[in-house]
Amino acid sequence: IREPVFAGRWYPGNPVEMNRVVDEYLSEAPVEPGAAFGVIAPHAGWVYSGRVAGAAYGCVNVPATAIVMCPNHTGMGSQRAIWPVGEWKVPGSGLEVDMELADLVTAEAGLESDTFAHMREHSLELQLPFLARRRPGLSIVPICLGRLSYKEIAAIGRGVARAVKASGRPVLLVASTDMSHHIPAKTARELDQKAIDRMEAFDPKGLFDTVRRHSITMCGVIPTACVLVAARELGAAGVKLVRYATSGDVTGDDREVVGYAGLVIG
Repeated sequence: IREPVFAGRWYPGNPVEMNRVVDEYLSEAPVEPGAAFGVIAPHAGWVYSGRVAGAAYGCVNVPATAIVMCPNHTGMGSQRAIWPVGEWKVPGSGLEVDMELADLVTAEAGLESDTFAHMREHSLELQLPFLARRRPGLSIVPICLGRLSYKEIAAIGRGVARAVKASGRPVLLVASTDMSHHIPAKTARELDQKAIDRMEAFDPKGLFDTVRRHSITMCGVIPTACVLVAARELGAAGVKLVRYATSGDVTGDDREVVGYAGLVIG
């Protein structure tokens, strides 16, 4: 069982208050929810990034299963870690791991069963209350990815797509990422737009190269590129930005911000 390590700090620990806040953020979606292949959403403390995440999640119908990919901020454990069995708790409930799909993904994408990489990682946990609220009873496949080459990213993405096809079920792909970190807001917006342009162009290799070329501190570029590869293999047609913001929009201080983008893959 993975307990909610960051509840009460990065988001509300009381389940009633947590769901009230999630509902508020989901209500800011610009369109009615529809079918989607995936979501790209931020993972900072909700006071800063929650409205961006909620706007994206509010645009999609969530099927019974989601594959959630996050970056490895801690450096702990495997660079391609899948949590294969059990339950991830959120305040007031929990999400079961889809063991059958996790086994398929492990085999097809060459992942390693490793819970250690997930134990202190915040970026996957912060997605789960949104997913649980959009689809009660949701099961998940949690994946934490470290430093990988683009060749490895593409292979994992294609493997995930093969596993989803083999399952014969609809699955939502989720990538957890923040954008630029700790730079002036004007610079963050300019750099983040370069990455967003590549995401909206459905260009995972271009995204990976752009982030490297311009030194964009997009922490989840690897899981995002994996999700884009998988979604293309599964037949997705496009990617659309739903909302962008920075921490400065909340604090009023634009001298040093973090950027947040919410996108839907349809």
